[in-house]
Amino acid sequence: MIKRALISVSNKEGIVEFSRKLIELGIEIISTGGTYKVLKDNGLEVTPIEDITKFPECLDGRLKTLHPMVHGGILAVRNSDNHMKELDKLNIKLIDLVVVNLYPFKETISKKNVTFEEAIENIDIGGPTMLRSAAKNHKDVTVVVNPVDYNIVVEQIKENGNTTYELRNELAKKVFGHTAKYDALICNYLSKNSQNYFPDNLILSYEKVQDLRYGENPHQKATFYKELNDARGSLVNAEKLHGKELSFNNINDANGAIEALKEFDKPTVIGVKHTNPCGVGEGYDIYDAYLKAYEADPKSIFGGIIVANRTIDVRVAKEINRIFIEIVIAPDYEDEALEILKEKKNIRILKLGDIKEKNDQLDIKKVNGGILVQEKDDILIDRGLETVTERIPTDKEMKDLIFAWKVCKHIKSNGIVLAKDSQTLGIGPGQVSRIWALENSIRYSNEPTKGSVMASDAYFPFSDSVEAAAKAGITAIIQPGGSIRDEESINEANKHGIAMVFTGMRHFKH
Repeated sequence: MIKRALISVSNKEGIVEFSRKLIELGIEIISTGGTYKVLKDNGLEVTPIEDITKFPECLDGRLKTLHPMVHGGILAVRNSDNHMKELDKLNIKLIDLVVVNLYPFKETISKKNVTFEEAIENIDIGGPTMLRSAAKNHKDVTVVVNPVDYNIVVEQIKENGNTTYELRNELAKKVFGHTAKYDALICNYLSKNSQNYFPDNLILSYEKVQDLRYGENPHQKATFYKELNDARGSLVNAEKLHGKELSFNNINDANGAIEALKEFDKPTVIGVKHTNPCGVGEGYDIYDAYLKAYEADPKSIFGGIIVANRTIDVRVAKEINRIFIEIVIAPDYEDEALEILKEKKNIRILKLGDIKEKNDQLDIKKVNGGILVQEKDDILIDRGLETVTERIPTDKEMKDLIFAWKVCKHIKSNGIVLAKDSQTLGIGPGQVSRIWALENSIRYSNEPTKGSVMASDAYFPFSDSVEAAAKAGITAIIQPGGSIRDEESINEANKHGIAMVFTGMRHFKH
C-alpha cells in the first residue's frame, strides 16, 4: 500500500493537482524547497524534508535529500525482516512513492551565452540518487519521473491502494533511461569544454521525435531521433506549417539541403534530390535566386526539395506551385505566399527561423559493429587560394569559383560542379571516376558551358579532366591540388589559357 510519497520536481506541470489527489487518497506528502513552497501556496498539507531528516537544507540547496532517513525509507525491502527491524531501530519510515524530475540542465546549456558556472549549478545530485534508489527497489516502490504518468498512478492507487508491478517496472525503466540521458548530456557538455574532444568512452543520447512510416524502403522500419545537444539551424527545430509527416528519405534529403544552404550569405535557393544539390542559385533577391536554381536543372528539381535562406514571397510561391515539389524549407513565409503554397495538398511546408545558424555537433556514420566519428566539415578554405597557372582568374571568375566550391563541398564524391553567374550549370556527383563526373556535368548542363567555371572536390589524377574542360569552354578551375601529377594538369591548363586555383584542402563526401 502507498502511504507516503516524496515529491521534488523542477518541472511543476500538473504537480499541484496530482498532489491534491494523493492527499485525498490519504497519502502523506514529503517535499523539498521550491516544490514544498508551491504545494503550500496552493493550500496543501505537506511535510517539509527537514522534518524527516532533522537537518536543514544547506550549501545553497545542494544538500537536502542525501540522508538515511530518506534513502532508508526508499531502499528497504518490504518482505525482509532484517530491513524492517533496522528501520524500526533507526526510526526510519517507509517511502512508497517517489516523484522526482531533475534540474533543467539541458535547458540551461541550450541558452545563449550560458556560463560554465551556471551549467555546473544545474547538475542535479539528490534527484538522480532518489530516482535510482526508487527504481532499483521498484518491486516495492513506485517512481515517477514524467508528468504524463501522474494520471495512471492515481487511477491505480484509487482502485487498488497501490500500483501494479507491471507499471512499477515500466516506470523504473523510464527512470534509468532518463538518468542515463541526463548523465550523457553532462558528460558531453564537459567533453566539449575540455581538450579531449574524442573521449575514450563516447556517450550518445537521443530522444524520439516520431516513428516513421518506413525507412529508405517500405520493408524497413524506421524512427526519427533528435540529438539532445545544440541543435540550432537543424531540421529537428523546424515547424511544419502544412502537409503530411516527413519520411525517412525526406528527412535525410532535407538535412543535406539545409547544410549546403549554410555556406551562403546572399539570397540563395538550393534544389536537392537524393541528398545531392541539383540546382543552386544565388541572386540579388530570393526570386532571382529561385529562378536560377530552377533553371539550372528543371528536370531533376521536379519532386525534390527546395530550401531558401530568405522569406518566401508571393512571386516565389507562385513559381514553386508551377511544378511538383515535395518540401519547401525557409526561415519564414509571407502570409499570402503561404496560402498559395498550401493550395498544393501534398507539399510539406517547413519554417526554420534559424536556418542560417551553425552548430558544432559531431559527424557520425554507422558501420557494422561500430561508428565513425569526426568533426563536421565546417571549413570552406583553410589557408587561402593559390593561382598555379599563368593566367589569373578574373574577379568574375573568382566569384563563380568560390560559388562552385561551396556547392561542390556538398555533393557526393567524386564530384564536379560547373557554374556561371552564381548559378550551377551542371553537377556530376557520386561517380567512381573523376572524368566521368565531369563528362556527366557537361552532358547534362542545362545551359552552354562556354565561359563557365569548374570545381572539383579532390585533385585531378590525370590531365584528361582539364582537356575535357577546355573542349567544353570552361575558363577557370578550382581544385585542392596535391596530386603527384599536378604539373601535368597545370601544363594542360596553361596550354588552353585556363586559370587554375588550388585550395590546398579537399571536401570528400561519402
